[in-house]
Amino acid sequence: MKEDISEEIHALKNTTLLEIQKRYNKLFSVTEAPCANKPYLIKKIAYRLQEIANGELSDETKTQIIEFIEKYDPINNKALRPQVVSAGKSVVSIPFMRDKRLPIPGSVIHKKYKGQDIHVKVLDKGFEYKDKYYRSLSAIAFELTGAHWNGFSFFNL
Repeated sequence: MKEDISEEIHALKNTTLLEIQKRYNKLFSVTEAPCANKPYLIKKIAYRLQEIANGELSDETKTQIIEFIEKYDPINNKALRPQVVSAGKSVVSIPFMRDKRLPIPGSVIHKKYKGQDIHVKVLDKGFEYKDKYYRSLSAIAFELTGAHWNGFSFFNL
């Protein structure tokens, strides 16, 4: 059964956008797919096929996921923004400006470059690569390539 789903998902990659949209419409019982973004639709279809085969998440699990997103959202760094009360109102204080594209400190950024696995640890202020501290991802990219790179582009963030 699982091999059938895997084969069906892999077959989607060689399918036209129109056929993928039709498959999406059928699976989600809608008249029109939400977009024309083929990779996005393939991911949604793959997830739905697995849900059908293995069962959906329980309501309790869905609630817990939402709670984790609100508490540890790496995109908005909510975990890094302590609540401060000012003039009787709760406000968000940002101790220093962090780029919102960065994952939360303690996360590890992975990249494969020229056959080697690169693992960069995100710190509060900076990055750690091979037990050495760097102020920016661009500096790490420069050390690896010898060329000037935008660190976010090099690490696909």
